[in-house]
Formats: sequence, C-alpha cells, structure tokens
Amino acid sequence: MTDESDVMSMGDDPEDQAAADQAAQIEAAMAEARARLADVPAEVVVTNHVMGLYELAAIHLSSETPDLVSAALAIDAMSMLVDGLGDRLGDDALAMQDALGNIRMAFVGVKAQTGQSDTTDD
Repeated sequence: MTDESDVMSMGDDPEDQAAADQAAQIEAAMAEARARLADVPAEVVVTNHVMGLYELAAIHLSSETPDLVSAALAIDAMSMLVDGLGDRLGDDALAMQDALGNIRMAFVGVKAQTGQSDTTDD
C-alpha cells in the first residue's frame, strides 16, 4: 500500500523540477537559434564554415611543429566546398577561391620548410 505522502512527493521533487525547467530552457534556446539560422542565407552559413576550415588549416600550419596531415585534411575539405559549390557561394565565391589558393600556397611553403611529408600525396 502506498503512503499518501509518497504519492504527493513524486512530482514535487525540486531536482526533478529543476531538470525539467533546464530542459525547457534548452529547448527554447535551440528553437530560437534555429529560427535565427533560418533567417540567414545558406551561402553565408556555408561561407562561415569554409572560413572555419581555413582557420583550422592555418592553426595546424602555424603550430610549433606543423601538422601537415591535419592541415591537408582541412584544406581538402575546404576545397570540396569551394570548388564543388563555385558560384553558388554567392558574392563571396571569389574571396573563398582566393582564400583557398592562399592556404594551399602556405601549405606548400610550410611543407618545403619543414621537409615533412603530409602522407596524403597520391
């Protein structure tokens, strides 16, 4: 037999309520972020990702001991987007092509300076 006080306390646990409140706040924040993202043109979001890959490659190239394998992966991913999408990147397409060319030249320069192999050569 269940004690009446046990039944009443099942939904009144402050920890459960705090967790439910936190989950609701997270859900509301995610809905707001989705709504904001939906208002941004897709080419702007993709271009931001391209620049993130550029930065990732630059970080790996400029570290004390350059990581050519990781830099090559970031550059290849960037290339897939820039070369694959071309003018679909919108007004920034030319700037993204220039950025890709620059990071490729930086890669070649670092590779020549360090004498490392990137192990991605075909």
